[in-house]
Amino acid sequence: MNKKFMTVGLTAVILMSACSGGFEGNMERDLKAFDFINHNGEQLSSEDLQGTPVVANFIFTNCDTVCPPMTYNMTGLQKAIEGEGVENYRMVSFSVDPEKDTPEVLQEFMGRYDLNEDNWDFLTGYEFDEISSLALDSFQGLVVDDPSSDQMTHPTSIYLISPEGTVVKSYDGYESVPEDEIIADLKALGDS
Repeated sequence: MNKKFMTVGLTAVILMSACSGGFEGNMERDLKAFDFINHNGEQLSSEDLQGTPVVANFIFTNCDTVCPPMTYNMTGLQKAIEGEGVENYRMVSFSVDPEKDTPEVLQEFMGRYDLNEDNWDFLTGYEFDEISSLALDSFQGLVVDDPSSDQMTHPTSIYLISPEGTVVKSYDGYESVPEDEIIADLKALGDS
């Protein structure tokens, strides 16, 4: 292959990625339509999220392992996002135990953390099978009820949903949250 042609091709690829804000996803799944209720008992649908990049995760309030640190990590991420002056974003935490996690229980759980609920919704108001299906189909994550305890198995990732409603990226949400990368990706998607 001609060296000059390879150089021109490589330059074009670099320029195209720079023009796209440098965003590079690691997944591409359509967010299934949903219509749930949030911690205030208000309806929130997938359509309500259209037009804004969304940071999402899965938790449940009775979790005695990963959910408290994951929620703490999300609050840190929210502070970092707002510290960078990013205003065009939403956050959503889907409960994987909707039977126990009523809006009142979710409000009590949220009260344990220093978070801004103006753009962060904790969701419930659906059947377990619905959230299990949503997690698998839209986020490639398993949500499984442990019949021998009151605990659930669920994804520990943080996900990014594009303004068009596509789940485009997953990040570690438990041990090493890449805040700078998530913020850069939010900015890239928010400007698109």
